[in-house]
Amino acid sequence: MTYIQIIPLVILVVMFVVATRWPLNIGVMGLVASFGVGYFLLGLSDKEILAEFPASIVLTIIGVTYFFSMAQRNGTIGIIVQGCVRMVRGKTMLLPWVFFLMAAALTSLGTFSPAAIALLAPAAIGFAYESRIHPVMMGAFIINGAHAGGFSPLSVAGVLVHDISLKNGFPISQGSLFSASFALNLVLSVLTIVLFALFGKLRDGAPRQHVDTDTPPVGRPHGQQIITLVLIAVMLVATLGFHLPIGFVALSAGLLLAFINIQEHKTFIGGISWSTVLLVAGMITYVSLLEHVGVIDTLAQQALALGAPLLVALVLCYVIGVGSAFASSTALLTAFIPLAGPLLATSSLSASGTVAALAIAATVVDVSPFSTDGALVVANARDDDRQRVYRQLMFYAGGVVLVAPALAWALLIPTGII
Repeated sequence: MTYIQIIPLVILVVMFVVATRWPLNIGVMGLVASFGVGYFLLGLSDKEILAEFPASIVLTIIGVTYFFSMAQRNGTIGIIVQGCVRMVRGKTMLLPWVFFLMAAALTSLGTFSPAAIALLAPAAIGFAYESRIHPVMMGAFIINGAHAGGFSPLSVAGVLVHDISLKNGFPISQGSLFSASFALNLVLSVLTIVLFALFGKLRDGAPRQHVDTDTPPVGRPHGQQIITLVLIAVMLVATLGFHLPIGFVALSAGLLLAFINIQEHKTFIGGISWSTVLLVAGMITYVSLLEHVGVIDTLAQQALALGAPLLVALVLCYVIGVGSAFASSTALLTAFIPLAGPLLATSSLSASGTVAALAIAATVVDVSPFSTDGALVVANARDDDRQRVYRQLMFYAGGVVLVAPALAWALLIPTGII
């Protein structure tokens, strides 16, 4: 690696350490580092530095948190939570599995995983606080569920991976990819319960936030709650049926609610998770510079030079997993799956198993708070608990990054099961 690649990589590690040690927004550090590295080291203009600024992701977070802050305040989320409680008949520990299956159903029918998580996270995290289930565990289940269905033959990611593999001369089984993704995320969810049980965190002991006496009590929906439930249904139809961008749809729905209760509009604007916007925007912008100078490609090429096919596959799983924890999974899949071509051409490894392992390693780590999926979980945490959720989700994601790529590799590549 050249010094132009090493310096930005070292800065990324330093930012991560600093954000772990002190309550500083790593997104702000990412934007400042993007300016420093891009302008002084790479000689880029401000427009070039911001070329990969994640505008659509930022809009999604703004729109979703804007709308659902209103839904939370007018008691609609409470109505949804109460309905979920009735559905499991008081067995609250079944709720993470309910949301797992709901997320899997949405993505398997074609919903992009961040959109599915954006739709489910407000109710799920709200329920977690009500029933004292750890919000990080609940968030992990939503994300795992979204990824479980995320590689179906109808999904964006499933079609993308299949087409890239076919284009590069190693066609794969779409059914096998979907089955492997569902099974691995199911196993990861079981391991998550075991982990939280071992640490005594299945029930969360966080202090409850003071309840605003102005918040309507939970009961039968009425007035604004009925309108909000209708708007949620409209959002589902618009995003799932017509594939409209959820950021714009959520903002439009939020604006309608704001007109109904215009006196509290400033409060609703305050409900937008600006800290999460900064976090995601800063990190994705900075990691795009790492991709620009070839850090990701260089790491992958060094892995291919190792020689032993099984070892190369394991290293590729880890490289794509670690990279995806900070960057776009879709972008990394597009870049890395072609790199499996030389490996498959010179070995007897299964194309479906190898590609499935890479795809799963790239997506399961999206529980990271630096990714869109993880950031949506943080955004829906209580204001007084957001920093704790961010920290604990970051440590949990670190464990996933360490374990999940090896798990995907071990179950899918040496076994030749698919």
